Amino acid sequence: QVQLAESGGGSAQAGGSLRLSCAASGYIHTIGDMAWFRQAPGKERELVASVDREGVSTIADGVRGRFTISRSNFDQTVKLQMNNLRPEDAATYYCNMKHIDLMSYVHDLWGRGTQVTVSS
Repeated sequence: QVQLAESGGGSAQAGGSLRLSCAASGYIHTIGDMAWFRQAPGKERELVASVDREGVSTIADGVRGRFTISRSNFDQTVKLQMNNLRPEDAATYYCNMKHIDLMSYVHDLWGRGTQVTVSS
């Protein structure tokens, strides 16, 4: 069974920076796309950024130019560098990975979430 563990997050002032990390552990065959989602109170979960195995990333419009996603296929980690934070970035951030098992079945994995608070 593969599990995801997130770290980072916490509090920052508007204009500040935070970095989130997520690592996969367990019996890993192949990790496909990695991504970060976020969910603010009363809102739906939304995609923040994703990156495929070749390192090609997709960044949501609201954070483009401020957030960067990166991954390591060596140690199965994904990071989200968040710069120039805004109060509207406050949310619970979730790591997501697509685990492809030996039978080529894709498992949608989620971390437990890490809280990001931004004060103005």
